[in-house]
Amino acid sequence: MPIDQDLQTRAINTLRFLSVDAINRAQSGHPGLPLGDAALAYTLWTRHLRHNPKNPAWPNRDRFILSGGHGSALLYSLLHLTGYDLSLEEVKNFRQWGSLTPGHPEYGLTPGVETTTGPLGQGFSNGVGMAIAQAHLAAQFNRPGHIIFDNYIYAIVTDGDLMEGITAEAASLAGHLELGKLIYLYDDNRISIDGNTDLTFTEDRAARFEAYGWQTLFVEDGNDVEAIDAAITAAKEDARPTLIVCRTHIGYGLPAQDTAKAHGSPPSDDELNTAKENLNWPLEPRFLIPEDVGEHFAQAVDSGQQAEESWRERFAAYEAEHPALARDLTRRWAGELPPGWREALPSFPADPQGMATRKASGTVINALAPHIPELLGGSADLAPSTKTWIEGSPAFQSGQHQGRNFHFGVREHGMGAIVNGVAVYGGLIPFGATFLVFSDYMRGALRLSALSHMPSIWVFTHDSVGVGEDGPTHQPVEHVAALRLIPKLTVLRPADANETAQAWKIALQNRGSPTALVLTRQSVPTLDRETYAPAEGVERGAYVLGDLGDQEPELVLMASGSEVSLIVRAGELLAAEGVNVRLVSMPSWELFQAQDKEYRDLVLPPAVKKRLAVEAGVSYGWERWVGESGKVIAVDRYGASAPGGRIYQEYGLSVENIILEAEKLGK
Repeated sequence: MPIDQDLQTRAINTLRFLSVDAINRAQSGHPGLPLGDAALAYTLWTRHLRHNPKNPAWPNRDRFILSGGHGSALLYSLLHLTGYDLSLEEVKNFRQWGSLTPGHPEYGLTPGVETTTGPLGQGFSNGVGMAIAQAHLAAQFNRPGHIIFDNYIYAIVTDGDLMEGITAEAASLAGHLELGKLIYLYDDNRISIDGNTDLTFTEDRAARFEAYGWQTLFVEDGNDVEAIDAAITAAKEDARPTLIVCRTHIGYGLPAQDTAKAHGSPPSDDELNTAKENLNWPLEPRFLIPEDVGEHFAQAVDSGQQAEESWRERFAAYEAEHPALARDLTRRWAGELPPGWREALPSFPADPQGMATRKASGTVINALAPHIPELLGGSADLAPSTKTWIEGSPAFQSGQHQGRNFHFGVREHGMGAIVNGVAVYGGLIPFGATFLVFSDYMRGALRLSALSHMPSIWVFTHDSVGVGEDGPTHQPVEHVAALRLIPKLTVLRPADANETAQAWKIALQNRGSPTALVLTRQSVPTLDRETYAPAEGVERGAYVLGDLGDQEPELVLMASGSEVSLIVRAGELLAAEGVNVRLVSMPSWELFQAQDKEYRDLVLPPAVKKRLAVEAGVSYGWERWVGESGKVIAVDRYGASAPGGRIYQEYGLSVENIILEAEKLGK
């Protein structure tokens, strides 16, 4: 039903000036996007977006992503006006200590924010992951006459988003997969921080997206609500993802409209007043919400509750006809793992030859996959090497959305953000895999997964100079340390097959933050757990494998991953010479640091100063565990092109060198 044009105009201006009043008060923020895109947001949120402000977790809601997260004030205004639990006082406290309105939107902090955005391209790519999740869940749960998932993923994306390389990766894959529930409004204001986009960005963006397999539509005036509405309606009728190119004006109404200054310079009082005068808006009071405008936006509460109630009625009918499916979906959405999954974890017999931990990981994945149907994932064109293929399931492709395996292509950065999008959508446990050395390519997504407590699982194989002949370009040395530097990321470098199984158990139970599994290319011995401590000790980050000798330990040998087998053999030989040795496996610094001091001191007794750590990576950080009197055998240089075993010998990662360095301690 058409609304009064005056009300509509004032509603759009309320969005504009509620946002810019907050920016002006903070004297910090980006006025350009809220002023330029208010009509886009208004049209989408009042005419198309299905959401329930009183239940932001409703499974079948549409998702909205403000990929240009610098324009966060616009999103906070939308959330406040439409009835989310975000008070006007929070809007006024924009960018202030302890507020729910930070400089860029953060998932898990502000009610209604679907994902963390700001680093450009991440939100765009998260949306692709959400569309994948939507399509997969629809394929798994929808049944004839019972449509449980039919929601859309919308976003406002910017010139900056489209410039970022991650966007090219994600957009290409989205077009290939024909993700028709993906509809993006492109804020084509042709301005970047340096100036007009003619400086750097002159290709035909629409043609580029058409080549990716997207539908492209055009809105000549980004303030034309009817044209925007018609374009969104048309987008829904196409099976392809859609990019709606909307010609907008950055900083609409400001004296600096259509210039770079409008992007990120908070307006002065005079500049703000000029914009209000230009758009026929009262200069006072600040943070004005006319009563009828407030009532207009508040209709989202009733319509949202009605939409969810209608869906719940449909779900009740679905539950009556498909009770097992309904129970499974309810369990998944509650974040609960299915009963009995732990019993499916494989146990590996002792084996001096052993296996690569990447191979053990593949065995674990395929042992668990039948019991955890929400587990899915893929690799950046490396499934045969990362061992991450789920047997018995097809690949997720256009027309085959039930598949649990993903071919991400050689797109590590895009893969990272897409996996994050799947993780925050809900109901699924996604993993993404590549070689450890390429974790650098996806660091932005890794960091955001940790910052936002996204339960993504990262599988990084080929974890050291043990990669061998491929040489230093493919041999990570600083990468494990770099991962450990990311707050809230749990890094696990298991020593053998049984520690790998335990690492997967930890990752699957870690629903409040991401986990990185760091795995070997080369085979490592499977330790005899009749002789050494059970691998369940991995849960505490570090544990005593065993004390060798007949007295209290005088020497602690500690290591992670493939080097644990080296300290075990060295410890056995030292013990045979009468040295009392403690062997400690340290797969996760983060989990160990989280233990109480009593446990940490139990594993690493403060009185034992002779400590030697061994890891095939940089030594950085190990001083925390070995202390001032200790020693670290590590790789503080790049690798070499040679067989992995030869490199280990040349770099001192050998039983002989461990014994030699241990004997030097305390002398």
